[in-house]
Amino acid sequence: MTSTDEAVSAVESRLQELGITLPEVAVPVAAYVPAVVSGNYVYTSGQLPFINGELPATGKVGSDIEPAAAAEYAATCAVNALAAVKSQIGDLDRITKIVKVVGFVASDPSFKGQPGVINGASELLGKVLGEAGAHARSAVGVAVLPLDAPVEVEIIVEFV
Repeated sequence: MTSTDEAVSAVESRLQELGITLPEVAVPVAAYVPAVVSGNYVYTSGQLPFINGELPATGKVGSDIEPAAAAEYAATCAVNALAAVKSQIGDLDRITKIVKVVGFVASDPSFKGQPGVINGASELLGKVLGEAGAHARSAVGVAVLPLDAPVEVEIIVEFV
């Protein structure tokens, strides 16, 4: 290892074991920053399911997008949120607790499975962080999200 190499954190190693690469932080689509530190907490902005800078799908869950696919997109949002957290604290091993997850699901008016969709984010955080990934949560159905994304997730993280 040269002096310019970065040691891989245990959290990032776990992501790698799951076949997940932490992406670059998504560029904001409006007037905000991806994450803010206040005290020992990081508050992320809502993260869309960008993969390589692109949305993998658009539209409403329950009509345009199957709930299982939307849950996968919610997991992608959680990974993007972890990237935003890392941009603020440098090392994901500093996370002591995911305090709260807020998930928004662009829903067909007849769709009532928002909690199942946001489980994609919650389950990913649990797999990656273990007990530190257990959190309080809201799962909200909305008419439309930015860029017609199917899901959006924000997290609040405690760190040392």
